[in-house]
Amino acid sequence: MIYHLLKYLETHFDIPGSGMFQYLSFRAAMAIIMALLIGAIFGRRLILFLQRKQIGEEIRNLGLEGQMQKRGTPTMGGIIILGSILIPILLFGDLTNIYVQLMIISTVWLGLIGFLDDYIKVFRKHKEGLNGRFKVVGQVGLGIIVGTVMCFNQDIVIREKLDRRAVAAEVATVTENGRAERVYVSEPQKTTKTTIPFVKDNEFDYHWLAPGDSHTSDVVTWIIYIIAAIFIITAVSNGANLTDGLDGLSAGVSASIVAVLGILAYLSGNIIYADYLNIMYIPMSGELFVFAAAFLGALIGFIWYNCFPAQVFMGDTGSLAIGGMIAVFALLIRKELLLPILCGVFLVESLSVMIQVSYFKYTKRKYGEGRRVFLMSPLHHHFQKKGMPESKIVVRFWIVQLLLAAITLVTLKIR
Repeated sequence: MIYHLLKYLETHFDIPGSGMFQYLSFRAAMAIIMALLIGAIFGRRLILFLQRKQIGEEIRNLGLEGQMQKRGTPTMGGIIILGSILIPILLFGDLTNIYVQLMIISTVWLGLIGFLDDYIKVFRKHKEGLNGRFKVVGQVGLGIIVGTVMCFNQDIVIREKLDRRAVAAEVATVTENGRAERVYVSEPQKTTKTTIPFVKDNEFDYHWLAPGDSHTSDVVTWIIYIIAAIFIITAVSNGANLTDGLDGLSAGVSASIVAVLGILAYLSGNIIYADYLNIMYIPMSGELFVFAAAFLGALIGFIWYNCFPAQVFMGDTGSLAIGGMIAVFALLIRKELLLPILCGVFLVESLSVMIQVSYFKYTKRKYGEGRRVFLMSPLHHHFQKKGMPESKIVVRFWIVQLLLAAITLVTLKIR
């Protein structure tokens, strides 16, 4: 709102300083600062409110060290994260931007699903929370919305770079050393292309799975893309939810993921940097840099209260929303195929649960007695069972995630 107000004032009244809000870097800085302040100031008040209302976490005794000491710790702290994201983006974001609109919808949509799950657990005293099928329906619904808009909205396009050598002789502006200054891009294209690492052109088109120029092939491509979007949103959302088992773990891991996505959004939305790095140029996607800044600030502000020993837990209100927002963000900047690397911690945590459950069922059916691969799943509980202090596990997972973040950025130039 401030962005649009100052843009209007600059256009009609030429007020000094109002033009600063046209710069992504300035608005991103304001967004991260405000998100941090909201988390730090209002986070404490929300924690006190939750304590007064006795909205505490019910802990099952799994035999983990220090586990029962967390009983009664306020939960539903994901409200802090969601508020710290939405308020800055509403103030400093370009609300006419389709990418920002989709991220706001995703934040509210998944936040409501997680909130309903926590509400049932805390107030209705049903430990299972929201029925799993309703969570899946919500995630599927969001996948359909995002996938459909990505396929059919005319504002969502890419611009591919033309061959400089073919046009330089005719239209290039040449500097003294003979280098072409101008960046050449084609006309905007509606496409289902995305980025894929470690291949020559770093591009993959979902339309390749349904070749042809007919209406049928377009419909099949849309269906394939919808299925991919649903799978990615569901997988990352549940992965973040499973990772939220130790103080500061999910928030800290997510912070580095969001930072990388913000960098990728800025590079992809800037024609000069996209040309220099030889990556896909996505007009208007740079505005997601402001959203990523607010997202990062919200996570860091939450870690202030969520680090060991935690004063508040994010609950499903936070974890489901965080994972889903990361997935949607990656889809919007066409970097979803980088998520197995970037979200490697989420992936391993999810795989540890699937391996544990599958092997237990298999051995029980074959030997009459269930056996385990890990001492406990998700994986972070395995290390707890081995006697590793909780804070050490969290920090080491953070370090692994930072390594994965660096590898993800390197893939831009490895092909």
